[in-house]
Amino acid sequence: MAELSLVHRVPTREKAVAFTFDDGPHPVYTQQLLDIFRKANGKATFFMIGQEIDAFGDIAAEVHAVGHEIANHTYCHPDLTKLTLEEARAELQQADARIRQVTGKPVLTFRPPYFGVNEDILSLAVELGYTSIGTVNGEAKDWEQPGVEFILDHTRPTIQNGSIFMFHDGYGERIQTMEAVRVLVDELATEGYRFVTVSELLGLADQT
Repeated sequence: MAELSLVHRVPTREKAVAFTFDDGPHPVYTQQLLDIFRKANGKATFFMIGQEIDAFGDIAAEVHAVGHEIANHTYCHPDLTKLTLEEARAELQQADARIRQVTGKPVLTFRPPYFGVNEDILSLAVELGYTSIGTVNGEAKDWEQPGVEFILDHTRPTIQNGSIFMFHDGYGERIQTMEAVRVLVDELATEGYRFVTVSELLGLADQT
């Protein structure tokens, strides 16, 4: 049975990490990320909002076409714990349907907006076939635009095999995030890390 908790890191001996980006797609910042990861020969996971896919479906299609993972971040970004269970189900299913229209594939992973989860929401995610994803670098708070150095200083200590990092490419100005991600990708590539999707990282979990 799937564990009823958020996955923040995958236990693995592989030198691999997953970069994840919430709240897109965005016509400027998502494109910048595609360029960063193309140059690094790596893949990332984009936790997209259904409404943003409606607005920028061509960007979502490009993300999928070049091999990145698109994951569920609900249809309109509510705190799921403040909805009825049926409302929460509708949020996930509507976003899921929109993502499948883009990818033609099942959606495997989910991140709750604001990390708003309880046992009911986690159980719902399992029922719908998702692994619920957290992050190791929540203290970086890139969504608050705290400065590039702040983002870096609160992400670097969380780096280890199997780390899942969270940043944002949608809803507002993300210039600081783009610069911080460029720096981190360069540093980690130099250290020999591979950049994989969340689903790929989950598949690297040590079975011992």
